[in-house]
Amino acid sequence: MSIDSHMHIYDPSRPQGVPWPDRDDEVLYRMVLPSHCKEASAPHGVTGMVVVEASEWVEDNQWVLDLAEKDPFIVGVVGNLEPGNGAFARDVARLSRNKLFRGIRLRGPVVDKMTDPAVVADLALLVGKDLELDVLVQPRHLPATAELAERLPYLRIVINHVAGVLIDGSAPDSAWVEGMTRAAQHPNMFCKVSGLASATRKIPAPTEPGFYVPTLDVLWNEFGEDRLIYGSDWPVCSRYAGYGNVVQVVAEYFRGKGDAAAEKYFLRNGRAAYKWLDRSGPA
Repeated sequence: MSIDSHMHIYDPSRPQGVPWPDRDDEVLYRMVLPSHCKEASAPHGVTGMVVVEASEWVEDNQWVLDLAEKDPFIVGVVGNLEPGNGAFARDVARLSRNKLFRGIRLRGPVVDKMTDPAVVADLALLVGKDLELDVLVQPRHLPATAELAERLPYLRIVINHVAGVLIDGSAPDSAWVEGMTRAAQHPNMFCKVSGLASATRKIPAPTEPGFYVPTLDVLWNEFGEDRLIYGSDWPVCSRYAGYGNVVQVVAEYFRGKGDAAAEKYFLRNGRAAYKWLDRSGPA
């Protein structure tokens, strides 16, 4: 059993279209619904997914939740809301009435303001509702991410896509290593080992697991077996690698750490961070 903690769904055929992906994106601009996610991932042992909303339209959060209600393959939804904009508290209160709503993702320009008082005050509201925070950051944002974790020690924070480091088969950038080390010092910080194929910036991405080991070793050494989480970033990853290749790279590494560590990575750590719902029982 494993949970993919980072998949996207969207439908460009809706009357209003979608703000992402772009119409000229020949790989991603297509209908991607829960059934497509399941079709791609279930053959590789995935039994459920956390949907991470990429649309900046607030009501698209509800669109995803409506789909999630009908499909038990979705165990949680990470919404897309902007803290510090005046409507954040109202939107979080409304959307979090649905127990599948498990947090929000910080992305875009607001990432550069994550330690501003107004943003921190809004993010503190997540703690009271037992929600988490995904952060889509680059290496330069890691010091501020660590500062946010210190200011809000009870907020579970999940770094997305290994903070955008370039993976080239050799030792990763020293500034990234330093930033991840600082972030990992905070026990409320998790790292989603996702987007590895994209991080190579090669099409197709290398499929030899050893190519990724120098980066994975840093993550393992800093976050350990209890705070690393599996995510594919599908369908974005399909630009660089097939779903099976994405799983193979991390499965070989984490299974090499032992069955208990692999189970934590593919299942239990995601549950700890997102507190997603177990929907495997009778409807």
